[in-house]
Amino acid sequence: MEFLQNSFFFYVFTALAVVLAIFAVRSLTSKLALNQGKKKRKYHPIGGTVFNQLVNFNRLHHYMTDLASKHRTYRLLGPFRNEVYTADPVNVEHILKTNFQNYGKGWYNYNILTDLLGDGIFAVDADKWQQQRKLASYDFSTRVLRHFSSVIFQKKAAKLANLISEAANSGQIFDMQDLFMKSTLDSICKVVFGIELDSICGTNEEGIRFSNAFDDSNALTLWRYADIFWKVKKFLNIGSEAELKKNLKVVDAFVYKLIHNKKERMHNAEDDSSVQMKKDDILSRFLQVNDADPKYIRDTMLNFIIAGKDTTATTLAWFMYMLCKHPEIQEKVSQDVKEAMKRREVTNLTELAAEMREETLENMHYLHAAITETLRLYPAVPVDAKFCLSDDTFPDGFDVRKGDMVAYQPYAMGRMKFIWGDDAEEFRPERWLNEEGKFQQESPFKFTAFQAGPRICLGREFAYRQMKIFSAVLLGCFRFRLSNENKTVTYRTMINLHIDGGLHVRAFHRC
Repeated sequence: MEFLQNSFFFYVFTALAVVLAIFAVRSLTSKLALNQGKKKRKYHPIGGTVFNQLVNFNRLHHYMTDLASKHRTYRLLGPFRNEVYTADPVNVEHILKTNFQNYGKGWYNYNILTDLLGDGIFAVDADKWQQQRKLASYDFSTRVLRHFSSVIFQKKAAKLANLISEAANSGQIFDMQDLFMKSTLDSICKVVFGIELDSICGTNEEGIRFSNAFDDSNALTLWRYADIFWKVKKFLNIGSEAELKKNLKVVDAFVYKLIHNKKERMHNAEDDSSVQMKKDDILSRFLQVNDADPKYIRDTMLNFIIAGKDTTATTLAWFMYMLCKHPEIQEKVSQDVKEAMKRREVTNLTELAAEMREETLENMHYLHAAITETLRLYPAVPVDAKFCLSDDTFPDGFDVRKGDMVAYQPYAMGRMKFIWGDDAEEFRPERWLNEEGKFQQESPFKFTAFQAGPRICLGREFAYRQMKIFSAVLLGCFRFRLSNENKTVTYRTMINLHIDGGLHVRAFHRC
């Protein structure tokens, strides 16, 4: 996405000119309204403007964490609306639960996301959201999907471990984040579509094109939040919008072909009683009970892909990074895996992965705590935005206006001393364990990595299961070290918290 980087400063200075002009008009109209006797309301302290976000785009979450440490909740002034950011659990509970109906995605988010996500669960509100939520709840609660997905995760973890074993034998440096991205994409495509994408080995050219187009579409969709001219560019079909359109054609062609082929196979299986067709994947099960149009199915399935790919992969990458930075914790996690499995020697990676059953994973309390501690400091979604649908007052006594964007900040919240204590910025899995060494939950309004309230992530246990299987297999077999201990590792500003430039490591066989 080189053209995005080249366009960045052009948009910063152009946006500044537009912002200053609109600020002047807003300031004048606000003064006129006050002079006409409008009731004075109390608003959160001003932390800056949206222009400050553009200037600090490459370190956006650091910038917003600094602001949150000064003001638990603050405003950034914008040309069209104010943006309210909170790191206060009391306010988060109000947004996500107490007054849930007043905070939704809104038309602003929908317009940006709809080309990629359509009417999927991450882009819609009200009845459409409830319908999608009910569907997702049914899928994730079934025993069939739990078993089917666990078997897939075990196989993909074994495949990844074999690749890393080859790298360890040759002393090769590899990008751990890239391998996690490919493995989780292969996993989720098998769970959702029932197909072997095999992006990790590159044997499926059509799958590789889909994977690349899907990732580029994700990045280009995010760019719309910074590009105030994206609608003009879409109308003219130029620049980033032309590139997005081209990538979405590849994504849609791939998904619609899968839907058509799956429908045809299921129809043939019904006509021929001798034909047996397994219907464990989400698409097959969805088609059994829902004769919706292909566009609706496409939107639903792509939202499942979004939910199950980057979020899990980036968390695993940050988890591995933290273990490399804290080798003593890496050894504790490895020991936890060995004790839960009641074995010390590994002779076959496939057999090892197959032993990662649900009852075994439940006994890996320290592993669970270490993954959760990673999510506290490096949440997959660092900022989550809603829109205020009518004037409201937060529990802290400050007001928000209808039309304001209101966001809570999992990244900043994980670093707040008033929430987690003086060691808030330290990586300490023990904070999640009770006196007996068992994992203990925290309030979802304090630990917001999986949202909370009615929108709490339905795939939370699904994600933990995948992350624990992958982690247990890899840490049961290998030790990991950063290829360059002196290199600064930071994030890339995207919808999900990717490690900028990847995570380059070496692996060593455990004796």
